[in-house]
Amino acid sequence: MNYLKEKLKSVRIRLFLTLCVVVAIIVLFLIIINNVILESFYLYSKVKNVKLAYEKINTYYNLIEKNTDSNINIEEELNHIAMKNNFDILIKDNQNILIFSSDKNLASTINKINEMIFNRTSQSLLTDSKIATKQHIIYENDKMMIRRIVDEKNSMNYIFLSATLDNGNTLYIRIQVASIQESVQISNRLLILIGGISIIIAGIFASFIARKFTEPILELNEIAQNMSKLDFSKKYRTNDTDDEINQLGKSINTMSDKLESTIKQLRETNGELEKDIEEKSKIDEMRKQFISDVSHELKTPIALIQGYAEGLVENVNTDEESKKFYAEVILDETEKMDKLVKQLLELMKLEYGKGEFNNRNMDIVELMKEVIRKCNMLLTEKQMEVEFNSSKPITVNADEFYIEQVITNYLTNAIKHVEEREGKKQIKVQIQEHDNKIRISIFNTGKNIKEEDLERIWKRFYKVDSARNREEGGTGIGLALVKAIMTQYGNDFGVINKENGVEFYFELNQENQE
Repeated sequence: MNYLKEKLKSVRIRLFLTLCVVVAIIVLFLIIINNVILESFYLYSKVKNVKLAYEKINTYYNLIEKNTDSNINIEEELNHIAMKNNFDILIKDNQNILIFSSDKNLASTINKINEMIFNRTSQSLLTDSKIATKQHIIYENDKMMIRRIVDEKNSMNYIFLSATLDNGNTLYIRIQVASIQESVQISNRLLILIGGISIIIAGIFASFIARKFTEPILELNEIAQNMSKLDFSKKYRTNDTDDEINQLGKSINTMSDKLESTIKQLRETNGELEKDIEEKSKIDEMRKQFISDVSHELKTPIALIQGYAEGLVENVNTDEESKKFYAEVILDETEKMDKLVKQLLELMKLEYGKGEFNNRNMDIVELMKEVIRKCNMLLTEKQMEVEFNSSKPITVNADEFYIEQVITNYLTNAIKHVEEREGKKQIKVQIQEHDNKIRISIFNTGKNIKEEDLERIWKRFYKVDSARNREEGGTGIGLALVKAIMTQYGNDFGVINKENGVEFYFELNQENQE
């Protein structure tokens, strides 16, 4: 039983069964259509042919009456119609005198048919049609009546037309109808035979197609298993088709490269830290803290990568769009891991005095404008703008790289937490000069920070709102980086709760006059 369940999980088996079921359903549908519609359609086509024959014969007689076409040989035309459509045609005038008959025995046959149906003469067939049994009438109007005649004695079925022509003559047309039930049975047997052959052919094609689909998936599964063992040597062999599986393979290769690079970087960093242990004892604490932080923060992305990788391996979703989404999630989490590791490394360097500051005179106003420009996409999503009115250059002496990180962390926090107050959302940037210092502040409308959290927010991985999602919540390292950078400069920084929002600030030394 378990073996059968495992087999049913296979894409190849499921594709085979699906195609077989589809073919069986189509054959069953055709059989139902055959039984329900074929007989009605057959009778409809025969009745249509009889009506057309009546119209044609009536037209011929009208032309002869008007002498518009003297070349018409009416008897020849009637024989042609009878032979072409396999009709028996008989015409009598208004005195019940035979004018034309395509079959010399047809007159007596028609009289027998009339007697069988009405037990009357053929004349009463036209003058007293109400006597006819309704269930045998297929079509009737003022000039014609079409019946289906069942001769149980001779096991014959007929479509029988009796009609009055425009010149007063009476037209009779008889057409023998084949046993449609027998045709339906023959057709159904043929459909079943075709269905069986189709299922066999579909099974062969399904097996071939499934093999083509499952081979790259099995290869990706093997790569994912190797990656789970930190073996990144095996790569997916891409081709020029650029289909969804090929794109998935490229994503897996990219993810593998980034994971390998990240882990390699971690190993190299760890090796460097181990060498520095001999020089300074505090490096040991740095290494322990780093590993603790990495272990703490990488649990979630690693769990996500593992979950989505297992989803790919187990073929949870068979459609290619879902597989592509799984690969994109894995790639996104890998990039977050890479960013987190780099931020942690930078923070560790700063906290343990390993950061290298390249201080120089620079325009803080121009740097602020550049950071705002880089955050333009986030601002557009929030449908707002930053109020920053400083235009004249203001020079400070600092490292542009680190100060840009401080401004970026403050501004992105403001954008993420801005809320509408008094009918508007507002982010306001100010630069003030005092006592050879420059004070940069970034204010956003929104909720105040609780008093007990005003000091905690500067710790690594601390988040005021733990319910924020992974896309918007950040890494929890940004403000810890700000604290580490400003501690190196020895300048003031902090956060102030305002009446309708929050203001973050930091100070820098003015330009070096030497």
